[in-house]
Amino acid sequence: MSTTYSHLLSSIRVGAHTLRNRVVMGSMHTRLETLDRPLERLISFYVARARGGAALLVTAGHSPNRDGRLEEDAQVLDSPSQVPFHAALTSAVHAHGAKIVLQILHAGRYAKHAELVAPSAIASPINRRTPRALSYADVERTIEDFVRTAELARDAGYDGVEIMGSEGYLLTQFAAHRSNVRTDRWGGSLENRCRLAIEIVARTRARLGPSFLISYRISAIDLVDDGLTGDEIDWLAREIERAGADMLVTGIGWHESPVPTIANPVPRAAWAFAAARLKTAVRIPVVATNRINTPEVAESLLADGRADLVALARPLLADPDFVAKAAAGRRAEIAPCIACNQSCLDHIFADATASCLVNPLAGREVEFDAAPSRESRRIAVIGAGPAGLACSIRAAERGHRVTLYEASGAVGGQLQLAARIPGKEEFHGLLRWFEAELARVGVDVRLDTRIDAESLARERFDRVVVATGSLARHPDLDGLAHPKIAGYREVIDGTRAVGARVAIIGTGGIAHDVAEVLVHADGPSFLDEWGVDARNGSSGGLQRARTPSAARTVTLFQRGTGRPGARLGVSTGWIVRARLKARGVSAVTNCRYVRVDDAGLHYTVDGVARVAEVDAVVICAGQEPDTTLAMELGGAGIGCDVIGGARLATELDAARAIREGTRLASEL
Repeated sequence: MSTTYSHLLSSIRVGAHTLRNRVVMGSMHTRLETLDRPLERLISFYVARARGGAALLVTAGHSPNRDGRLEEDAQVLDSPSQVPFHAALTSAVHAHGAKIVLQILHAGRYAKHAELVAPSAIASPINRRTPRALSYADVERTIEDFVRTAELARDAGYDGVEIMGSEGYLLTQFAAHRSNVRTDRWGGSLENRCRLAIEIVARTRARLGPSFLISYRISAIDLVDDGLTGDEIDWLAREIERAGADMLVTGIGWHESPVPTIANPVPRAAWAFAAARLKTAVRIPVVATNRINTPEVAESLLADGRADLVALARPLLADPDFVAKAAAGRRAEIAPCIACNQSCLDHIFADATASCLVNPLAGREVEFDAAPSRESRRIAVIGAGPAGLACSIRAAERGHRVTLYEASGAVGGQLQLAARIPGKEEFHGLLRWFEAELARVGVDVRLDTRIDAESLARERFDRVVVATGSLARHPDLDGLAHPKIAGYREVIDGTRAVGARVAIIGTGGIAHDVAEVLVHADGPSFLDEWGVDARNGSSGGLQRARTPSAARTVTLFQRGTGRPGARLGVSTGWIVRARLKARGVSAVTNCRYVRVDDAGLHYTVDGVARVAEVDAVVICAGQEPDTTLAMELGGAGIGCDVIGGARLATELDAARAIREGTRLASEL
């Protein structure tokens, strides 16, 4: 066993249980239970992470009653008839040496159904529904429901439960003045507002005994107005410990918080200060969470004593073997979580099942053929963008002999551009991983090589895969040859200077990325920019945000009348829009572009002629598939598979490209 990560890989006692290392798989909503073969899918998903070395797995949230379910068909554990289903899952996980606990989550006013309830009849700003205020008797029943669900979890073989008291769900709603204006014993003073959480832990411990693991996910910093202060959180943590909890997991922020907590602009381990503070307040183990995506970051937190364990959620989507690879000295093989949220959180918000951009097998373990191919074939893949890379690596893993052709001098395609965007630096790790994987599986990579139909015919490949990506689309605009015109690629890669005043034609993902590049300048730290008080001395841990400076004046233009950037990721788009707004980026909608000349960009709005006096006009008007090679192959009678941007050029959709490449290789 490697000793490089001696703290991360060391065992620890939590309550009556010994965990084999310090890695907790954090709870993740997956919606796998809504698909066909739900038990098979869930077992495959959790077993992959148990087999991969995680010490303790936390399930997705299960409501203790119908009122508390997240959405209409969300998971509820409230009947003995459900125990056999769960018992099959726990048995499978235990067979691979991991512990597993069931998360009990009451959504409160976040629920997306008509029967939602809360401490008070106050709607959340992120939910159009107004909840019904729980009566005194309802609160007592809710406590009993939590305890009953814990009993059912024990009967199903779970090692314990995690009680969700963070992220703005019911127990958090009771704790904060923001959402609790009650005047009975469940409201008013801090003691009354936190009584529900403390009672649930105490009664669960009394009913289940000392051997049952109780983890409590505590809001370590609320990041909302009228939230708890750090001193109040410390008090609650001690009371939760006194009530019988074995472990505290640090939750960060409410879902309605104006501060990003896990997306890629958030620095790695940005919230470690919150876990470190809790460690000074309690004696039980404290788990650090959020933006811990490498063994090195995790090891540092543990070695410095800022936490006792680390919770990895999305990193174990990206690579279920994260722990095993770290222990075996195979660090370079760990597929990185890039905190993009494209296939995990954004899928959940869109009522789809969760997966991962980097690892499309996540959540689809039963759908992909992992077995070696029955026959090794010679395969040519043209284009080393995300689709071509994924296809090449997966095909070579299955025993095929793969030659990857790339016209440029580096692999990655538009991933190379993504890595240059401020806030998307994690893409550098993805590029390094792809390069390491190509070498590991033996793909024959030929850079600076343009291949044509005649050459492919001479090579006599068994299969040809075209992954040539996309080309920039040009708008209907006079003056496209004017020196002020610039393409997004050359602006992002820094080969084109654009001056101090810039117009961007387009408001999609590429346009926003270009704007990020153009206005980025050294400024306040992440916490200062977003108004976070790291001392957590104020209500909710918020303070006045520091306005960042901007390197240029940038204006976005679009033809439509809708909200600019409306198609950005649900969980990340608001962050991008807020960052650009803070840096003075504006948008003009309902435009008709006329021409570009020495004066700048000429356009009209509602028939009124206007001129944007700018130094450069960057074209971000979308993309078109690069079909040149595919058409040439078709004309020569050579069959091919077309994937990624060469098939459909919608924004910079690396998630779809990697998924298509992986699926094709699994079917070869």
